[in-house]
Amino acid sequence: MDVIRLLGIRDTPLSVDEVLAAVGDHAAGGTAIFIGTVREQDHGKPVTRLSYSAHPSAPDELRRVAEKVAADFPVTAMAAVHRVGDLGLGDTAVIVAVASPHRDEAFRASRRLIDDLKAEVPIWKHQVFADGETEWVGACE
Repeated sequence: MDVIRLLGIRDTPLSVDEVLAAVGDHAAGGTAIFIGTVREQDHGKPVTRLSYSAHPSAPDELRRVAEKVAADFPVTAMAAVHRVGDLGLGDTAVIVAVASPHRDEAFRASRRLIDDLKAEVPIWKHQVFADGETEWVGACE
């Protein structure tokens, strides 16, 4: 059975319950989840809105990243979903979850999954600040 249970780039709201259900596994002793949300400021400046855009290759790159993490850690299940489109303050932008026999492995694998997703999957954030300035942030940092 494939340990990668759920991957997606979506233009609809993300569900923590869906992600947790996807990684549920009786072989796991620990499940780590990371939920990224839209914050009200960045660089010390108020953010009024933002949107995410993804390159058409983003789903394939997300799978590649997940496969690499699965190969490097003893995980029993993993999931990662990222939102695109317009998001408001407090909206969920990304969720990753990893189940593993032990908590340390789950923590380390989930940290690696979110870090590699941000560094390697072509998703860009466009922020609009209260002062009217805008900024593009490449998730491929």
